[in-house]
Amino acid sequence: MRRSCLFLPGNQPSMLQNGMVLACDVLIFDLEDAVSENEKDAARELVSQALLTLDFGMREKVVRVNDVETPHTRLDIIRVTECGADAVMVPKTVGATTVLKAASILDEAEEKAGLSHGSVGIILLIETAMGIEKALEAASASPRVRALALGGEDLAADLGCPRTKASNELFYARARLVMAGRACGLDVIDTPFTDARNTEGCYEDACYARSLGFSGKLLISPHHIEPVHRAFRPDESEVSYALEVVDAMRRAKEEGRGAVSLRGKMIDLPVLAQAERTIELAAASGMLDVSRSTHVRGDE
Repeated sequence: MRRSCLFLPGNQPSMLQNGMVLACDVLIFDLEDAVSENEKDAARELVSQALLTLDFGMREKVVRVNDVETPHTRLDIIRVTECGADAVMVPKTVGATTVLKAASILDEAEEKAGLSHGSVGIILLIETAMGIEKALEAASASPRVRALALGGEDLAADLGCPRTKASNELFYARARLVMAGRACGLDVIDTPFTDARNTEGCYEDACYARSLGFSGKLLISPHHIEPVHRAFRPDESEVSYALEVVDAMRRAKEEGRGAVSLRGKMIDLPVLAQAERTIELAAASGMLDVSRSTHVRGDE
């Protein structure tokens, strides 16, 4: 579950400590944009020590490493891999070349750390016009890739267009990224809402992202965790219908029937997949007991 993916500056110890109590799904320890060139080494060690010594619970621990074209990246990946990062976020991704460079360093890092191959995943941050055009290529380049994420501010700069409140300038990029990610079975994470104190604006933006098919949003402020979770929480009618779909499909499976009708409509596997996703979101939102979220297709 990657509804809320919060950036924490890698050079600020107090912010790293706050990560232990924040209710987001994913913590992204930032070694790139948040850190000046002369602080890169110190921030890498600070984040590494945080991974080793602080208890972040069940949150996914991701480190945004530096651009693969810089000398920092190999050091970043090797160090955070041995310290327990679940995944690395690769910035400025442009096609398969970027992904394969990061994956190759991870191969080396896992071997050095004594980890099984593929233990550490990759989240691709796509921030340029060429990155958007090559999103499907990047998403399918390595089995390590777990999610795609959109960097809207850098993309707008690359496009040479102003950012607007409605964000119409990002519509194509958002849709293209969702298609690429979902085609590969990946989560797709929307760009941050940049007004830290405007929680209602963040909620509306997150609702729009959900309507496009995004799994969640990148966050730059802890104030945005609650509105994003609220936006990705299904309503009672959605949950009720999803439970009916799962129950109907389970009964059909037990009875050896392939076709299922519910409320006058035929139910098939894509409808079941959507229902299971709704139940998963409901469980994560505290609306439903986790035991109700059993997947029909996993019952064999």
